[in-house]
Amino acid sequence: MTQTKPLNNAEALSLVKDSVTQIVPDADFTLIRPDDRFRDVLELDSLDFLSLIELLSEQAGVRIDEEDYPNLTTLADTTRFLVERTRQGS
Repeated sequence: MTQTKPLNNAEALSLVKDSVTQIVPDADFTLIRPDDRFRDVLELDSLDFLSLIELLSEQAGVRIDEEDYPNLTTLADTTRFLVERTRQGS
């Protein structure tokens, strides 16, 4: 895990987009509104989603457990989750 400082909204959103782009290189974020279920819009399968979780966990320096997955369905939710989790120092 690399990141240890708390993230603000812009940093967390950038981290999410960068991580998604590593899984789906041609991801078009102009098609995804903040409250869209990005997994559906980008057609991420289960393995892609798990890869994304691993990347987010590694890049943000936080633990993301299976019970956290429902908090990671939209760009807005995922951004909010990372901001809160990095502030907790988990």
